[in-house]
Amino acid sequence: MFVDEITIYAKAGRGGNGVVRWRHEKFVDHGGPAGGNGGRGGDVYMRAVRDMNLLARYTGSKDFKAEEGHSGDKSSRHGSAGVDCYIDIPVGASVTDISRQRVFTFNKEGEIHKILKGGNGGLGNEHFKSSINRSPDKSTLGRAGESGDFLIELSLIVDVGIIGFPNAGKSTLLNALTKAKSRVGAYPFTTVEPHLGDLYGYTLADIPGLIEGASKGKGLGHKFLRHTQKTKMLLHCISLEEENVVDAYRTIHDELEAFDSALTEKEEWIILTKTDLVSQDTLEEKMSELKIYKLPVYAVSGETGNGMKELQDALTLHLTNREKETE
Repeated sequence: MFVDEITIYAKAGRGGNGVVRWRHEKFVDHGGPAGGNGGRGGDVYMRAVRDMNLLARYTGSKDFKAEEGHSGDKSSRHGSAGVDCYIDIPVGASVTDISRQRVFTFNKEGEIHKILKGGNGGLGNEHFKSSINRSPDKSTLGRAGESGDFLIELSLIVDVGIIGFPNAGKSTLLNALTKAKSRVGAYPFTTVEPHLGDLYGYTLADIPGLIEGASKGKGLGHKFLRHTQKTKMLLHCISLEEENVVDAYRTIHDELEAFDSALTEKEEWIILTKTDLVSQDTLEEKMSELKIYKLPVYAVSGETGNGMKELQDALTLHLTNREKETE
């Protein structure tokens, strides 16, 4: 599952407490105060990594906390600092600190921002020793670390979006072209969030199924179309179970145009799926019917694997050449 925004709660560590302790040395009377300061609470950082599916891991566990500082000790020993907390997020994400209205952006792998500061440690009684107070019986508690809610938003630009009616074979195609593990099922809306896969460094997204009326909010509606806007190129899957492949293509095309005319200007290939369900003559007939759109047409079968290698090679070569042209 791909998640493009999520809100989490994070808390930096509280500082450790200062302590009241006294020196107890043989032959030394009134050794004086020896209570150490508490350690500083851990900070919270965010770090950019190359994992576009990362936010999905946080849907079930949205609370993050750095370690508290350790209390001071006798013999003037200070407590150790709490361990910092690092929250990994995908490259390209922006993070809004909701209460403080701060925005952090992460544009390259390994980029790190401190988002919360740990609390200072408390003071031990040795700190309060002075010329007029040689035996202070006083210490302070560690201070609380900062905390807050953070909205993480990922503006992902996908190289190739795979679109089509529900159960058109989009997830199967993604799994075959990449090493993704998108859920596959023989019922509508198997995919309710985009799944991502990697094809030799290019990102492919299996985008939730579209139905007639999606531009008006039916089915997965605008949720589907919003993800489509983030793609550079489209693979339009049409199942050979469709009686009229031309009508099937036109329905999806019209929904894209009704939502945003710019979507119909994107580069597009037509992929006929489930070729194992029809004869060779029927396949050739349907491919011929789609020539009116003057788009590349490929035919594949997830069941037998026929046509997958040819499509994968052609798509990889095309994406590579397109990237060279834009350099």
